[in-house]
Amino acid sequence: MTIDWANFTPFSALAGGALLGIAVTILWLCNGRIAGISGILGGLLPPKAGNISWRVTFLLGLIMAPGIYSLFTDLPVIQIDAGLPVLIVAGLLVGIGTRYGAGCTSGHGVCGLARFSPRSLLATLSFMLTGFATVWLVRHLFA
Repeated sequence: MTIDWANFTPFSALAGGALLGIAVTILWLCNGRIAGISGILGGLLPPKAGNISWRVTFLLGLIMAPGIYSLFTDLPVIQIDAGLPVLIVAGLLVGIGTRYGAGCTSGHGVCGLARFSPRSLLATLSFMLTGFATVWLVRHLFA
């Protein structure tokens, strides 16, 4: 993946962060739920009566948001330099990590840190440091 630094717009990033903060706050205040995507998706498997509609609505919003955003501006070009086997293994490792870490980046990194959760701080540090180490290994040791 490459970043187009010449067209970096900090205002859209700030607006996106503010919208994310507002959305997770609304979910927490209205439903008493943490906006951790792995937990929201995992709660649908198997589904529990009375607990489905808000989860499906949240996930549909995530899927539809880029389409709605594209009505107002051009979406960035996404280039993935990894093959399908690497993407499948990476996805499985992320899934396993979210199970062992009892949450994902959105649950721990966005919501947990905002609640000053020590567990979320440790989880966020763990997956960030692991990500840094993985990038370094792949780009420098295995390049």
